[in-house]
Amino acid sequence: MIALASVACGKKGPPLPPLVRLPVPPEIRADRRGSTVELAVVVPGANADGTRPANISRVEVYALTGSPAFTEADLLKHGTRVASLEVKSPRDPNETVEPGEPPEDVEPPSGSGLDQGAKTTVQDRLDAPALVPVDLDAGKPRRPTAPEPDGPLLGPSTVVPVRTYMGVGINTSGRKGRFSGRVAVSLAPAPPPPSSPTITYTETRITVAWTPSAPAAAAPNPDDMVLPARPLGPLRPPLAYNVYDSTAGTLLTTTPVTEPRYVDSRIIWGQERCYVVRAVERAGPLSVESDAQPAQCTTLVDTFPPAAPKDLKAVSTEGVISLIWEASPESDLAGYIILRAQAPADPVTPVVSAPVLETSFNDAVQAGVRFVYAVRAVDKAGNASAPSNRVEETAR
Repeated sequence: MIALASVACGKKGPPLPPLVRLPVPPEIRADRRGSTVELAVVVPGANADGTRPANISRVEVYALTGSPAFTEADLLKHGTRVASLEVKSPRDPNETVEPGEPPEDVEPPSGSGLDQGAKTTVQDRLDAPALVPVDLDAGKPRRPTAPEPDGPLLGPSTVVPVRTYMGVGINTSGRKGRFSGRVAVSLAPAPPPPSSPTITYTETRITVAWTPSAPAAAAPNPDDMVLPARPLGPLRPPLAYNVYDSTAGTLLTTTPVTEPRYVDSRIIWGQERCYVVRAVERAGPLSVESDAQPAQCTTLVDTFPPAAPKDLKAVSTEGVISLIWEASPESDLAGYIILRAQAPADPVTPVVSAPVLETSFNDAVQAGVRFVYAVRAVDKAGNASAPSNRVEETAR
């Protein structure tokens, strides 16, 4: 008998579409300074599914002036593209690693442009067109509005116009990922800048001081018989100030200060410190910074002598006078200079050719002769203190 075996044949389904990876949204922060908005952008380094490197070719940043209640379609249609940042891309977008896996397992992105995960800064100049609100209802039919009833004269609207920014990553196929969150800046007039700062310093602190921003001058009244005008609406809030390290471009004040001075404790001798001060005014939930006067700089030079050593004592033994004193507290201390003269001669002169590090010294002298001693502290910059208290002693 011949046994026949039947084999079932598998049936293939329709081919699956290729996996399309999209980058996570870029991170964006916006700061209004005078007539410029500085946009800090962090380039995406991962895909929406968490894999790395990101399938990205560029980052685009858009802005729209007017009501923040707009859609992404409104942004693309009516907004302005203020930046297009080229980004290094993977050669094979499907060659990725999962979260937590070492990135060495894949070929790194290549090409020109920014590194993935890099931070960069973009500036948006607030020219006249940027200040004009976009009418999202332009071209749409409008409902007739009822005439406003007669009533008292009202003050100007307190609604402050804003300009809103959003960013998006574009993958290597030209598809957009998700947009970033919205960040807005106020378009209220920027406050006047304060004066350029003056810089003074001691051993422990740098003091940056400036003249506050001058308030806007009132228009002269041509007719003394006319009462001066009084503005309607809420008063402008008081000004505060932000202080920047202009060399590093970092903000030094954690919150704006109201007093026209700032104390910086970053004392490192020989380093240059440069400062810029900007006035800050609140505009609703947002704030506006002024332009800045030119940066002021100073190089920190140690010209401050250490404190004089204290409680110098002398003890006489055979052929030797032993000195002891309290240690000086300075962190940059280089040592001590021993001063001596034969009593009652003056002035005292150094006994040692180089500073001694200890707080004691044994001076071999002629027996029966009386000597007077003092000690100076010397720091690493060569600054010498005033002499300590004087002591006199005779060797046996």
